[in-house]
Amino acid sequence: MDPVLVGFLAYLVLVLLVGLATYRLNETGEDYLLAGRRLNIWVATFSERASGESAWLLLGLPGAVLTTGLVEVWSVVGCVLGIALSWWVVAAPLRRETQRLGALTIPEYFVKRFGARGQTLRITATAIVIFFFAVYLSAQVNGAGKVLKVTFDIPMFWGMVLGAGVIVAYTVMGGFFAVAWTDLIQGIIMLSTLVVLPLVAWIEVTAQGIDVGAALERLGPGISSLVRGETGWAAAAAVVGGLSWGLGYLGQPHVIVRYMSVRDPKAVKAGKWIAISWAALAFTGALLIGVFGAALVGDSVGRDKEYLMPFLATHLLHPWLAGIFISGAVAAMMSTADSQLLVTTSAVSEDVVHRIFRPSMTQKELVRISRITALVVGVLAFVLAATSESLIYNVVSYAWSGLGASFGPGIVLSLHWRGTTGKGVLAGMITGTVSTIAWSSIPGLEAILTVRLVSFLLAGGAVILVSLADRKSPAPE
Repeated sequence: MDPVLVGFLAYLVLVLLVGLATYRLNETGEDYLLAGRRLNIWVATFSERASGESAWLLLGLPGAVLTTGLVEVWSVVGCVLGIALSWWVVAAPLRRETQRLGALTIPEYFVKRFGARGQTLRITATAIVIFFFAVYLSAQVNGAGKVLKVTFDIPMFWGMVLGAGVIVAYTVMGGFFAVAWTDLIQGIIMLSTLVVLPLVAWIEVTAQGIDVGAALERLGPGISSLVRGETGWAAAAAVVGGLSWGLGYLGQPHVIVRYMSVRDPKAVKAGKWIAISWAALAFTGALLIGVFGAALVGDSVGRDKEYLMPFLATHLLHPWLAGIFISGAVAAMMSTADSQLLVTTSAVSEDVVHRIFRPSMTQKELVRISRITALVVGVLAFVLAATSESLIYNVVSYAWSGLGASFGPGIVLSLHWRGTTGKGVLAGMITGTVSTIAWSSIPGLEAILTVRLVSFLLAGGAVILVSLADRKSPAPE
């Protein structure tokens, strides 16, 4: 049997076994949705990192380097800075506040923090989670299809079926426990892939005596430039566009929920340095895969540049190692998709079914409803992926912007500014969502200034202005 296939199948069996092993650990809703807030810092941090970096990191970013060039350096810098800022500003206070308030989800945190407008906040936040995560999840399933297509020549459709099926299976069985522990495995595989593969590619480039700069220039104008060969405002917009990726880390529900699951709030300080170290190595590696891949294979990877990473792995590595590292791309997809699946599940089962329609639901019923919801959401995400032809990079950028802008300003300000009000947070969520959809829909605006920055700033301004106006308004008699 093909050793690449054996390595990949061994990985799939391993994550399914984790799901089975953690099945009986879920006795309450808090267990299923938040691992009972008892994860050690290493598991929580690797889970946060693996969840934060999807198929975008191993497929989308190297493909973007091959397409647009060294301007993606700014995306790498922005992401690493954003991860550091999120751990510095959000992690510890969110862990403390959600436990104090007894909140299991981000919508529930807003409800209990601003009780006066509870139901409106809950419904709005839940709707935003479902909308953007449906898009985001579809990108991960699409990533699985691409990896399996280039590696085993499995048709895209059946590759997506396999990827989505495994994710849904272990998430339904083990909940947050299964997701966190599989994320630990996936985070290790992802980091190994992003360290070893570019190192091997560099050795190959050196052995062949390839001039990397000249190879990049042959791919097209501006590929070897940090600003795409632009000048003036266009150059500044290119830099800002890359750096703006970092803002999204402040408001991604599937990422920041990891902070809430840490057993000891004091351990967050150590988690911060683990996360930053992981990010610096991983993002640099993804960038170098794109650079060295451009030098080694150029356009021969095919029309879809996002096949670059698995293409390099199969051509440069021993088949056994290639099988493990190609699993890294699937791991990237799974580690994000399972987290997004669980957050969407919690938004439906906890924030809608339990809190609105059946407040007297028992814990066993909540776990059962959560499992059913995870299954349904997984199927819907697969259907969306199967009917979409968008690139992973573009889909993730859209969802990342919407989630980061809708939740980031409200979360940060509610944790650090006492003047924040429920009306302000609500205004920020609506503004972040609407501005993302509007800015992304109008041709030409993204070239002027990226939606990731525009929507975040508009949402932050809405939270502040409406909160100030709300505090000054007279109390009802």
